Amino acid sequence: MAIGPQPTPPRLELPPRHVTRMMEPLQRFLHIEAMSGVVLLIAAAAALAIANSPWSSGFLAFWETKISVGIGGYQAAYSLRHVINDGLMTLFFFVVGLEIKREMVLGELRDPRAAALPLAAAAGGMIVPALLYLALQFGAPGERGWGIVMATDIAFVVGCLAVLGRRAPRSLRVFVLSLAIIDDIGAILVIAIGYTAGVNAVALGCAVLGIGVVLGLRFIGVRSVMPFWAVGVLTWAAAHESGIHPTVVGVALGLLTPAVPWIGVHGLRSFLDRVGAYLQGDAPNAGPGRESDAVLYQSVVVAVQASVSPLERLESGLHAWVGFLVMPIFAFANAGVPISVAALGDPIVVAVIVGLAAGKPIGIVAGCWIACATGLARRTAELGWPVLLGAGVLSGIGFTMALFIANLALHGPLLDAAKLGILLASLLCAVAGMVMLRAVLPRPRDP
Repeated sequence: MAIGPQPTPPRLELPPRHVTRMMEPLQRFLHIEAMSGVVLLIAAAAALAIANSPWSSGFLAFWETKISVGIGGYQAAYSLRHVINDGLMTLFFFVVGLEIKREMVLGELRDPRAAALPLAAAAGGMIVPALLYLALQFGAPGERGWGIVMATDIAFVVGCLAVLGRRAPRSLRVFVLSLAIIDDIGAILVIAIGYTAGVNAVALGCAVLGIGVVLGLRFIGVRSVMPFWAVGVLTWAAAHESGIHPTVVGVALGLLTPAVPWIGVHGLRSFLDRVGAYLQGDAPNAGPGRESDAVLYQSVVVAVQASVSPLERLESGLHAWVGFLVMPIFAFANAGVPISVAALGDPIVVAVIVGLAAGKPIGIVAGCWIACATGLARRTAELGWPVLLGAGVLSGIGFTMALFIANLALHGPLLDAAKLGILLASLLCAVAGMVMLRAVLPRPRDP
């Protein structure tokens, strides 16, 4: 038998993934948000243009098209806009729940000290705008819209920071992102508590039971996503009939998604070492051809998937779909509002603009000042007061969540006025916030 060096088995070399190696999950998240903000802007502008064109009546009537659903003796008919706002947007809220869970477990919000500043800023940025809105609309027909001015649109804000480029330091991006996520938590609570009509106890009990089944599936170690999707859809349907807004179910399911992988890095490395030994014939009864290649490769795929947490897999898989499809469809269906000079002086328009454009920066800066003065939080050198004021103005972009709450709170001409106020305030805050930040942020040094 010839003795000599044994040939080295071929190694599978995947194409280089420079972006994956260089960018952290947070940076990938910001990149998707920035790009989806552009698509969202195009969808909103298109809806606004068509709503003020000769095709306005047909465009607005299209979203009221009825869609019927029937199972046995049960029949229901909902408008296309309702299907989008209550059904499709549940995916948006599910991703919001995943983002909140990620930040609480793996991100900035896991450290109470680090989270104190954006938490205080978000609290001020929700309370002050709502109070200003109520001060202007107290006792008026639009009083119920106080929640409209409380939330910040992550996609547009991150998109504006992307326009600033390297001038916007990472600490500012993290601060604004954390603030917006906490805002989302507040908005979700507002939707669940402030805009829930009469509750159907039986349907609500079924929704709670559905959440319990999800917890049970997690407890017994079910890894396939299909049972969770099936239970999630049934839970959504029960919540829809209960009177609680069904998108809250999306958030709850996102928060229940495991953030820890089934097997750790060491377990994956050990398994791959055994696979390598098997393929090279170093293990007993090993060697290519001794076992079905398909079974072997499938086990490798399963092991690699199990080394990534369900939260990360779902967020990376759904984030782009939500950012580039769900949110633009929502904007296209809801941002179209006829504009007239007379409407600009509507009390609701004024209240929304004051709440977002003035209340947000005042509340955010006040919240930061109180947190720093009491020693609950510290500002970094990059987050000076002018920078925080500019971030506060930029956070007045309420768009997606503001439109969503407006559809729950108001109807008819009141809703049209609120939409106009949201669009004008968001445009004003985007321009003013970027101008302010560009003026106060130092120029980046050349690399």
